[in-house]
Amino acid sequence: MKWTGVGTAALLVLTACGGSGGDSDGDGSASGGGNPSEFSFLVNAENTTIPDELTTLSEDQCKAANDDLPLKVETVPQTQLDQKLQLLAGQDALPVSFAAGNTPALTATLDEDGQLLDFEKTFDDLGVLDKISPAAISTIKSLYGGKFNVLPYQYNIEGFWYNKQIFADNGLDIPATWDDLVAAAEKLDGAGVQPLSASGEQGWPLTRLISGYIFRELGPDALQKVADGDAKLTDPDYVSGAQAVADLGAKGYFGDGVGSIDYDTAINTFLSGDAGILYMGSWVLGSFADDSLNKIGNDNIGFFPFPDVEGGAGSSTQTPSNVGLPMTFSAHQYNDKVGAWLKCIAENYGQASLEDQNSISGFVPATQPDLDPLTQLVQDQVENTKESVLWFEALFGSKATTVSQTNAAPLVSGSTSAEDFMSKVQDALDSE
Repeated sequence: MKWTGVGTAALLVLTACGGSGGDSDGDGSASGGGNPSEFSFLVNAENTTIPDELTTLSEDQCKAANDDLPLKVETVPQTQLDQKLQLLAGQDALPVSFAAGNTPALTATLDEDGQLLDFEKTFDDLGVLDKISPAAISTIKSLYGGKFNVLPYQYNIEGFWYNKQIFADNGLDIPATWDDLVAAAEKLDGAGVQPLSASGEQGWPLTRLISGYIFRELGPDALQKVADGDAKLTDPDYVSGAQAVADLGAKGYFGDGVGSIDYDTAINTFLSGDAGILYMGSWVLGSFADDSLNKIGNDNIGFFPFPDVEGGAGSSTQTPSNVGLPMTFSAHQYNDKVGAWLKCIAENYGQASLEDQNSISGFVPATQPDLDPLTQLVQDQVENTKESVLWFEALFGSKATTVSQTNAAPLVSGSTSAEDFMSKVQDALDSE
């Protein structure tokens, strides 16, 4: 399932689930108590990837664990997610595993109340902590206040995808610095090629560039400082990040009418050969694999990380990442049978998701299956990443996220200044 950049507002759905040990709360929900009779898993209906893979494991590698604790998957609409989680948590009736809340804030609240399993300790006790990618753990801890309390069933990295033929035709090397990227865009523009494709309608593909610049200039903790109140987006060093992206728009490097470009159009512009560069997460591999969309061919697509800002405190080795739709486990429902399931997932999910669905997770595969070159490229980047950074709105509330993404297109079209953009977002943060 693609993580479309609304980040924590990604599609998440869940329902109450019966069948675990203890009394029912009257609506079929399982009560806690550490003695479940089922591996109850509450997940959004749109996400078939994770339930399907767990079902496959339950019939093969995890059959012994499933015999002792049968997998039971249930779903409900997303609109009921947070309310249902709060209801079940208040009744100590969370299932064995469930989709975490729509925002990191709810997950943090559940964790503070002692409802969530500490995966770092649990995996260590089970002897499988090394089965989790350090990059995925870094991403999770960045999102959840230093806690490893959700699972990386999905793991996406972000960066720049480029058209190799267009680069070769114009004598371009892979940009190592932001100045190199701007110079490449200038050369493409001069040759009549749209340099960058992005969706201004959704906004987040533009704000991802702002955070990327800020992380490279100020370091990987730059936006955490804003969240902690130790810095403001209106500080000059932060405004410079918005200005750098506004400058790209002022020069026309996103093409005409970027504010009306939707997600699919932005992807298709790149895949039709009408733009040289696309900033996007690795979930875009699904579009690249679609022959009806990809007119330039996978062999013609390359990748480079967000480049360094000269003299900056960050590094291109720090990879923008997310863990897709967050799933977690109940601390109160945990016992040895649940532990057997969790150990089996840690040992087998990474391999199975790659082989069955060509899907990259934060679980380390036991052996390296044959992958198409682009998936292999992403897998290599994941394995080589030791430190992750987030995206612009990752630590924002819903109000600031909306303000940020709706004002991104005006920023690059010139109708909103960098100072005004950052001021609007900071005001929204202050009011949350």
